Amino acid sequence: MRLLLRIAAWLILFWLILSVLVVLPFRWVNPPLTMVMFDRWLTTDNPEFRLYQNWLSWEDIPKHAALAVVASEDQRFPLHRGFDVDAIQQALRERERRGQLRGASTISQQVARNMYLWTGRSWFRKALEAWFTVLIEFFWGKQRILEVYLNIAEWGEGIFGLDAASQYHFGRPASQLTRMQAALLASSLPSPLGYNPSSPGPRLQRRAEWNLEQQRRLGGEQWLRPLSEPK
Repeated sequence: MRLLLRIAAWLILFWLILSVLVVLPFRWVNPPLTMVMFDRWLTTDNPEFRLYQNWLSWEDIPKHAALAVVASEDQRFPLHRGFDVDAIQQALRERERRGQLRGASTISQQVARNMYLWTGRSWFRKALEAWFTVLIEFFWGKQRILEVYLNIAEWGEGIFGLDAASQYHFGRPASQLTRMQAALLASSLPSPLGYNPSSPGPRLQRRAEWNLEQQRRLGGEQWLRPLSEPK
């Protein structure tokens, strides 16, 4: 029994050290590849498939585009510690009423999932997602998490990151995105392969207009200012 406990303790220690080693460096180093990128490359049937990404530092990311993404994906992002308990409870209540569980993932959880995990659904994968979410919240901080998210989010087949998305959909760098264009990109994130921000249908157009209204409700770009303040 003691031997088994000792082996278990060493395995837990090994896992803790390994987890830190695969998370901590990306506090400063931009990840060259994510698991989602690798999965898309591995499973594509398109022989001409290419990955397009142009990394933008936090200073180069247009803040109105960052705000649009937060307004669309996770409005409590500056306030929570990686998990939006209120959103989770609301999702569970909706499941009781409708029998379906809607997504309640925060931006932090999406970064953890996209960076480190395979596609699919399972409780084991969800547990790993929670673990990596805790680590990136602790080691990276909010500004870095949002910077990484805006550079690895998927916006089309092989299109990753805000600048590649802006070039692909609107033929301009992210620095030249209008507020409506940024809102269209942000509003397409729940289904990036199903929406076309450059030629939006009525539903995406309504989502973008809602996004702009949410940005005004939140108070504009100054709402993101605490992300840049020292921890």
